[in-house]
Amino acid sequence: MLENLTDRLSRVVKTMRGQARLTESNTTDMLREIRLALLEADVALPVVKSLMEQIKFKALGEDVVGSLTPGQALVGVVQRELTLIMGGDEESHGKLNLATQPPAVILMAGLQGAGKTTSVAKLAKFLQEKFKKKVLTVSCDVYRPAAIEQLKTVSAQVGADFFPSSSDQKPIDIANAALDWAKRHYHDVLIIDTAGRLGIDEQMMQEIKSLHAGVRPIETLFVVDAMLGQDAINTARAFHEALPLSGVVLTKLDGDSRGGAALSVRHITGVPIKFIGVAEKMDGLEAFDAERMTNRILGMGDILALVEQAQQNVDVEQAQKIAKKIQKGGFDLGDFREQIKQMQNMGGMANLLDKLPSQIAQQASKANLGMADKQMKHMQGIIDSMTPQERAKPELLKASRKRRIAAGAGVQVQEVNRLLAQFEQMQGMMKQMKGGKMAKMMGSLASRGAAKGLGGLFKK
Repeated sequence: MLENLTDRLSRVVKTMRGQARLTESNTTDMLREIRLALLEADVALPVVKSLMEQIKFKALGEDVVGSLTPGQALVGVVQRELTLIMGGDEESHGKLNLATQPPAVILMAGLQGAGKTTSVAKLAKFLQEKFKKKVLTVSCDVYRPAAIEQLKTVSAQVGADFFPSSSDQKPIDIANAALDWAKRHYHDVLIIDTAGRLGIDEQMMQEIKSLHAGVRPIETLFVVDAMLGQDAINTARAFHEALPLSGVVLTKLDGDSRGGAALSVRHITGVPIKFIGVAEKMDGLEAFDAERMTNRILGMGDILALVEQAQQNVDVEQAQKIAKKIQKGGFDLGDFREQIKQMQNMGGMANLLDKLPSQIAQQASKANLGMADKQMKHMQGIIDSMTPQERAKPELLKASRKRRIAAGAGVQVQEVNRLLAQFEQMQGMMKQMKGGKMAKMMGSLASRGAAKGLGGLFKK
């Protein structure tokens, strides 16, 4: 997420922290680096100007100049101003106004390809899991029959109810019929997916205005692709002029190396960013938090998001069972498979490292991350090709069994041997945990240079 911006700002932050005193010269150099980083990330020029004025004004103020650690104080200024520019003073991030007679209607608007349909399903899942709402979805995109089928498919994936529609109907008729159905079947929320275009046109705006007037949604969310860069800002402004937008859903942040829209859209439109899409999986929707986004951008990571993700995706009961087995020295290949599965449930290594501070994450290259995730899938496939007895007793795995397992998993025998070697290494670590030896083991790891980071995990 926002890799180029994060890399550049992380270097600036590191330099600033090391400054024992701030001079006009080194402050000017740092501000220039920040400005270039923001412009390269496609942050809108008015936003960059406003941000730099505030940072410069506060950087030369008493709070920084008179600080015992001026470098760190300047980092704090940059952090606060980035947070404010994204709407850090608002309480509406990640919150939807559902205080109305059910069903609460949410209208999703945006250009074609922005990720509206997927965002509808992600939002349905979010409302069902976080707030226990009964959700109905409907597509008013009569121009693309595939869009209707897509919404039907993704709604089924997240367990939301779907109201059918067809391309020979009028969008307003579809919306009214879905609203009536939602009322009669006691749905808490109705999410309406609207038609998108490749560009803004008058017909599109008139249609969505009529749709908005007809169903009177309590929330009108603008879905915008962060990869559009400057165009995202222009599109957001056009939709905001046509509709009373209540919030923004910023998608594809995980696929963009610039992502300046995250810093610009709130400042330009005055509309809060409520959610961000960070993965293609149906649980890849996060409530936007300006301060946490700032920390990520500055390379400070987002440990809180990592904890929340673990709470959501890790099977606590299963983890406790494995912990008890470890204490008794009974860790087997079935348990090893469960650990791999839990890691994949959390989005893989790339997703986890994205939330760690940059000085840790940078030690693992993108190529290595992709290889690590691929290897995890292979490892799971290998263990799945074993019998329950073989998982429980790896010592049974001689040459003929290994060949059968490799063929079943579609890999070479060498990969089976590599998996078994990695398992034996982990099993040895687990044995050291037995009997309260954790502290001793951690001390041993530290003394052998475990602080080198995560790089060793990705070596073949």
